[in-house]
Amino acid sequence: MKKTFIYAILCFLIILIAVSCAVNPITGKREFMLISEQAEISLGQETDQEVRTLYGIYSDSNLNDYVERVGMSMAPHTHRSHLTYHFAILDTPVINAFAAPGGYIYLTRGVMAAMNSEAELAVVLGHELGHVNARHSARRLSKMLLVQVGLVVGSALSDTFAKISGAASIGMQLLFLKYSRDDERQADQLGIEYARKGSYNPAKMIDFFTTLQEMGDLSGGHSLPGFLSTHPLTTERINNTKAMIADSDSQLKIQKNTFLNRIDNVVFGEDPRQGFIEGNTFYHPQMRFYFSFPRDWKIQNTPSRVILISKDENAAVILQAEESSADLKDYANKKTSTLDGRVLIDEQALTINGLPSFQQLYNIIQQDKEDLRARMAFIKYGKHIFTFTALSTLKDFDKYDFQFGSLVGSFNKLTDLKYLNQAPKRIKLIKANGKQTLKSIFKGTGMPEDLWPKFAVMNAMKLNQIPKQNQLIKVLQ
Repeated sequence: MKKTFIYAILCFLIILIAVSCAVNPITGKREFMLISEQAEISLGQETDQEVRTLYGIYSDSNLNDYVERVGMSMAPHTHRSHLTYHFAILDTPVINAFAAPGGYIYLTRGVMAAMNSEAELAVVLGHELGHVNARHSARRLSKMLLVQVGLVVGSALSDTFAKISGAASIGMQLLFLKYSRDDERQADQLGIEYARKGSYNPAKMIDFFTTLQEMGDLSGGHSLPGFLSTHPLTTERINNTKAMIADSDSQLKIQKNTFLNRIDNVVFGEDPRQGFIEGNTFYHPQMRFYFSFPRDWKIQNTPSRVILISKDENAAVILQAEESSADLKDYANKKTSTLDGRVLIDEQALTINGLPSFQQLYNIIQQDKEDLRARMAFIKYGKHIFTFTALSTLKDFDKYDFQFGSLVGSFNKLTDLKYLNQAPKRIKLIKANGKQTLKSIFKGTGMPEDLWPKFAVMNAMKLNQIPKQNQLIKVLQ
C-alpha cells in the first residue's frame, strides 16, 4: 500500500512538471507555465466577447479593416505565426493599446487619433504582438490580483461589484495589470523586429513614445486605463529602443499621409450620443433616457453599463440594459439568481414616471466579509429592460437608500431635442499653406484655445512651427 501511494505521488509530480513546463516561443527555453496554448486561446475568445460588450467596437468598418491589414502584414513574421490573430478598434477616447491572450489585439480610437503614420501603427501593433508571442499574459496569470474596472469600491463590496459589473473574469482582470520592465523591453524588441520584417520603419516607435510622454496619462475618469498606466515608459526603455534602430531602417516605409487620410473624420473625445453628463444628470440620446445622481458621486459610462460610486466608495449603483420582452418579475428572478448568498427581503411592482417597474430587496450573505444589501429595480422602456443594482453593506444601507431611491426614481424618457441632437467632435484634416504657424491654423479653424497644445503634440509639432505647404494637419471640428 505504501509503495503504491509513493508511486502515485511520483506519477502526479511527473505529470505536473510535464504540464507546467513549456518552451518559450521567443527564447526557445523551457519555462514554468500552468496554462496550455489551447487554454490561452480559449481564454482570449471569452475575453474578446467581454471586451466587445463592455467597450464596443468603433463603427467605422473600413478603419477596422485597415488596422487588421497592417497587423496581418506582420503576423507571418511572428514567433507564433500559427495563431489566428484578431485586430479591432475600441470605441473609447482613452489612449491605449493592449492584447488579450491567444492573439486578440485592440487599439482605441483615442490612440489612433494620437498617431501620425502607418509605421507608428505598425510598431504599436507589433509591440502588442510581442506580448502575445512571448506569452506574457499567460505567465502573469499566476501573479494576478483582482483588479476592478476603473473604480475602486469598499472591500466588502468588491467581489459582488466585480461580478455584477463584468470585472470578475480572469481575462478582464489581466487587461488591467501592468507589465514588468522585462516584459516591456521584450515587447519593444519584438515590435521593432516584426515592424521591420513587415517593411515598416521601426524608428517611429520613438515618435509614438514621445507623443505619449508629452500628452501624459489622459485616462482619468474612464473604466479603461491609459497606455502609460498599463505600459509604463522609462528613460531606460526609450534609450534601449533607440539603440535597436538601424541606419537601414530609414529606407523602410512610413506612410504618413496614407494613415492620416484613414483617420480623417474619426470621433474625438467623448461621444455624447452614447451618454453624457450635464450637472448631476446623465443623458443618453441613443437610448432616449436620463436620470439624476448625487452630486458628489463618481460616474463612469461604457457601451454596456453605467457605474456610479459614492464619494466614500461604500455604495455603488450599476445600470445595465438588455433587449427583452420577458415579464418583469420573471426577468428579475432570472437575473438575481446569479447573486450568491442572496436572501429575498421584499418585492413589489411600481410605476416610475409612467414606466412599469419591478423592485426587489435582497440581503447578500458573505463569508469572511460584511453582509450586503442590494436593491434591484427593473424598468421596462421600449424594447429594453433597464436594471439598476444599488449595493451597500447591510449596516450602512439605510444611509444610502434615500439616494438609491431618488436616483432610480428620476429615470425617465428623454424627449428634449436639445439633448437628443448631440453630435460628437471629429478629427478633420486640412492642408497647410506653408506660411501660417500651427497656432494660426488652429485659430483659423475656431478650435478652442485650450486644445491647441494637445493638438500640437498630436501633430508632432510645436505651436510656433510653420508646417510645410500641403502638409496634412489634424484639427478638431
